[in-house]
Amino acid sequence: MKLLLLLLLAPLLAGGCARNPVTGGSDFVLMSESQEISLGRRYNSEILKKMPRYEAPALEAQVQRVGAQLAEHSHRSDLIYRFTVLDSTAVNAFALPGGYIYITRGLLAYLNSEAELAAVLGHEIGHVTARHSVRQQTTATMTGLLGAVVAASTGVQGVDTLTDMVGTAVVRGYGREYELEADRLGAEYLARSGYDPEAMLKVVGILKNQETFEVAVAKQEGREPNVYHGLFATHPDNDTRLREVVAAARQYKTSATTRIGRDSFLHALDGLTFGDSPRDGIVRDNYFYHRDMNFSLTFPEGWRIENHPEKLISAPRSNDGLIQVTFAERNKRIPPARFMQERMGLDDMRQGRPFTAGGLDGYTAFADANTPWGKRSVRYVVQYLGDNAFIVAGAAKNRADAGKYDAAIEETAGSLHSLTAAERQLAGGKKLEIVQVAKGMRYADLARESPLTNYPEEQLRLINDQYPDGEPRLPGLIKLVR
Repeated sequence: MKLLLLLLLAPLLAGGCARNPVTGGSDFVLMSESQEISLGRRYNSEILKKMPRYEAPALEAQVQRVGAQLAEHSHRSDLIYRFTVLDSTAVNAFALPGGYIYITRGLLAYLNSEAELAAVLGHEIGHVTARHSVRQQTTATMTGLLGAVVAASTGVQGVDTLTDMVGTAVVRGYGREYELEADRLGAEYLARSGYDPEAMLKVVGILKNQETFEVAVAKQEGREPNVYHGLFATHPDNDTRLREVVAAARQYKTSATTRIGRDSFLHALDGLTFGDSPRDGIVRDNYFYHRDMNFSLTFPEGWRIENHPEKLISAPRSNDGLIQVTFAERNKRIPPARFMQERMGLDDMRQGRPFTAGGLDGYTAFADANTPWGKRSVRYVVQYLGDNAFIVAGAAKNRADAGKYDAAIEETAGSLHSLTAAERQLAGGKKLEIVQVAKGMRYADLARESPLTNYPEEQLRLINDQYPDGEPRLPGLIKLVR
């Protein structure tokens, strides 16, 4: 068995060593630098298809400027780095092989200085300079190869399955050692560029506060939390090793003064889309507006609404029911009942009848379907608005009370209509507004005037790095949501 392994691995071991750009030592990798760059270039186009660029030229220019300054002081300064702001609510930043680095507008909304932006970008540059994705790919490939050898030798199948370890790591983090190395490198690049490396610790605190808030809200609402898994995700607040690498970076400081850039950065965020993008539709209270598709819906009061690219999902706080809304293009002029049979494949419809709420052509019926609680009787409503068919489907968790939310489902479907002039304005979404702190300003008062509907006081504190109980400080700027 050992001889077989050596024979199989010998060609790889002979040609797989490369100089580590950071340490100067040798790394065992299975990808050349040209292959690394080619891989990044290919996947960059795929990323931008799924998450489009956020159209804000001045903001993206600032991100590119800060990133380029850091990259100039990195261990791979010969690479051309591209920094892209993504139109996503996710709180995330990540890097592809070869120098493609992304930060979401969702994360930008929580940062409060140019130094904090530099900390995020410096960390991601560290992943690129240390070739973490390439080293991860090599480990994954070797695991797959060794698994194949074991399977061939023992007859045990399935151990050679290679999951997409690299893709997962890029977005969700590389694990404790690689993340700490990216922190160390990022802190060094900050110091060499004139920023205070302590900004790394500030960003950790901001993200941990956001995570603490999300976990608490998710527990209260009985759902899984949408927590950030990438940048700094492996660090506790009082991480000793992180503090050590940040302190060590001070030796690279180029002057006694350090760059913070708070006000200039905040002014660059003025007008940043906060929350849902008009491109994906806007949730306000229990209303949903979609400007491009020209429609509005009203969900039951008090139900939470989740806006996904392909569907809307609404559920009560008790989580014992749900309403899902999807849509499909109409290609033939057929009645809604026939649409349900032919396009949706509902061949067991019961209690079918026309549904004409709002003057739209529609049909409703029950049919059995899979739900989060298993197979249930589902109320379906199909309505035609323009050239689209809107499909509203709802069910209750309790089999013995299957009709508990039937009225709510029909009311939601019946609320479908084209946008009014006033609603079109609301469909433009929420924006950050940067204002001067005024004397006596308090978050409780600001929350009452805010369009934020879910935990507005907590959200305002989070985006201003004053969670959980801070208040606006004079003099200075503050982020509001309008």
